[in-house]
Amino acid sequence: MDIEEILTWKEGQTFDCKSIKIEPKALATTIVAFANADGGILAIGISDKTRKIEGVDQHTEKLNELLRVPFDFCNPSVPVVCRYLECTDCAGMPNHILIMEVPASQFLHTNQADETFIRVGDKSRKLSFDERVQLMYDKGERFYEDTAVYGATIDDIDLYAVEDYALIRGYGKSPLEFLRENNHFLSINKNGEEDISTACILLFGKNPQLFFPRARTRFIRYNGIEEKVGAEMNVIKDITFEGTILNQIKETIDYLETQVAEHTFLGQHGKFVTRRDYPKFVIQEMTVNAVCHRAYNIKGTEIQIKMFDNRLVFESPGRLPGQVKPDNIRCTHFSRNPKIAEFLKSYHYVKEFGEGVDRIFRELLANGATEPKYHTDDFILKITVPKVTERVNINDETAITKRTEKGTETEQKPNRNRTEKDVHLTEKRIKMLQLIADNPYISKVQLAEYLNIHPSAVSRNIEALRNIYIRRVGPDKGGFWEIIKEIR
Repeated sequence: MDIEEILTWKEGQTFDCKSIKIEPKALATTIVAFANADGGILAIGISDKTRKIEGVDQHTEKLNELLRVPFDFCNPSVPVVCRYLECTDCAGMPNHILIMEVPASQFLHTNQADETFIRVGDKSRKLSFDERVQLMYDKGERFYEDTAVYGATIDDIDLYAVEDYALIRGYGKSPLEFLRENNHFLSINKNGEEDISTACILLFGKNPQLFFPRARTRFIRYNGIEEKVGAEMNVIKDITFEGTILNQIKETIDYLETQVAEHTFLGQHGKFVTRRDYPKFVIQEMTVNAVCHRAYNIKGTEIQIKMFDNRLVFESPGRLPGQVKPDNIRCTHFSRNPKIAEFLKSYHYVKEFGEGVDRIFRELLANGATEPKYHTDDFILKITVPKVTERVNINDETAITKRTEKGTETEQKPNRNRTEKDVHLTEKRIKMLQLIADNPYISKVQLAEYLNIHPSAVSRNIEALRNIYIRRVGPDKGGFWEIIKEIR
């Protein structure tokens, strides 16, 4: 980075110029706004109005005052990185400008007047009280799932559902004791009354929609690739799933599976290949993420899953939380609702925190599709998942499409010489299937190490299981194994 490069930059979401004459309070506004958003770079010593290079060398006292701003005028302090760039000022003299690199922060920052700002384009916008609270939820400084639900009592809780979860967690006391002793599901307020948390209602409520009417999942299927309204409305299915979070996820995934088509065609070497429009794991993980990580304090809309002829779109209330951004989402994990995420992990809908999104990318790429696209439209996070078979070259003459939609007759599958009865499930083969289920990307060498057998023996066992219990998706390098039949 040098002065010539700096001068080519336009002020925007992550860059701003400031005169050395700026007041500390005004500089604090920009620093706070950058820290609360995506971070940014401040170039001090360049007039933001005329873009003239003023420099900072002749303003030692003022410069020292501005260097203290991130610590004295920001709450909490912002850990900026400062350095100087050589330049020639507008008078033709050697000089320097001050570069302040402001990191995106996991905390909510305010100025001395306890005002909160966030960077929006080239402006620092002051947040209202509600927007400030929302930002605290997004950054994890507060969790909406912990807030008390007005009017809820213990009679609104399904204690059998609580008992089931307590058993999974290895808790031996009564359901009521579990709620009172874990995750603040039940707590005593300052008036000595028992509060029921939002997470408790969403996870164990007899009727969660009584308190959160839009805490539900809606599936809409369109005819075509556009969403039309009015006389041209092209909605062909519109179904809503309610109940607890666990019930919503189960019912939504089950129904989505009825809407996903499979295409079987004759591939290389005379072998039949089956491609789904959307990989099973992608369907499950996207649904779980939408329900698990939505902002439940946004009550005006529900989760919407929209199916078009060429894509699936998952729309969930709330922006990407915490430090998660579209460019780091594969490797950065943040849970907006950690208690709900912990619950779903106990029911095996979340295997390991943070691994699901990366696997979504890998499975889509291995199937020949493009990566999912993430963007925020106002307060709604929209994730577009491309249809796999749009990118797969299928021979129409040999393709057989199987619609798994209810009421649609399944066409006859291609004949295969071997059946399930021909495969003897030895102890090692069962273990091999379990290892593949846990890690679809496991290599033959790794399988050999786990099973303590020669790699050639692994290959023979895989061929015995192939196309009956497992199938390969994608190339040998970069692809993965998919379980197509569970072990009984």
